[in-house]
Amino acid sequence: MLTTVVASSKGGCGKSTLVTQMASYWSQAGKRTAIVDADRQQSSLRWAGRRPENSPSVAAVEGSRKAFDRVPDNTERVIVDTPAGVTERDLEPYLDKADVLLVPVLPSGFDLEATLDFLHMLRGIGRIKRGKLPVGLVGNRLKPWTNASQNSLTELAERAPFPVVAELRDSQAYVLLTGLGKGIFDYHSEQVRGHQEDWAKLLRWIKRHG
Repeated sequence: MLTTVVASSKGGCGKSTLVTQMASYWSQAGKRTAIVDADRQQSSLRWAGRRPENSPSVAAVEGSRKAFDRVPDNTERVIVDTPAGVTERDLEPYLDKADVLLVPVLPSGFDLEATLDFLHMLRGIGRIKRGKLPVGLVGNRLKPWTNASQNSLTELAERAPFPVVAELRDSQAYVLLTGLGKGIFDYHSEQVRGHQEDWAKLLRWIKRHG
């Protein structure tokens, strides 16, 4: 069972977008997929409940220290949506099960500084410190055509103790599809192909380290 944990030190960074889009990808790839949603807003849980009948289903359970006991036994892929402002203690029950950890980062100075503090906290966690749990950073809601996004991403890559493994552009497509219980991988049209390509590097990294 490949388990991906998505965590950040602050809300509004796109954790649930990462979780639901990966769930869309794995379910469409034929993998039995489940979400563990520990975030107070429970956006990922509601997304799974809105999945239409003509899309592969995604199981979802509320996060807790015993959440994995409620994940269906035949599950092949699990994605964990952790609380905003998560602490080391909050992460503990999920990191014990994790194969990879993803940290989304928004392209702003404020978000970068807050994230760097969080990353240094992560670096002291046992499994991460020993190199047993890979951590990848995801530049999220980027506007590649602007200097601000490019400069923030460059600074992140230079200052962070973990690699940037994906760059995802800002798009209303994610907002619209989330409301429908869908993801970009539930479609095969030209309109979403560019967005799907943004995820290719991230998915390769997860498969390589998971």
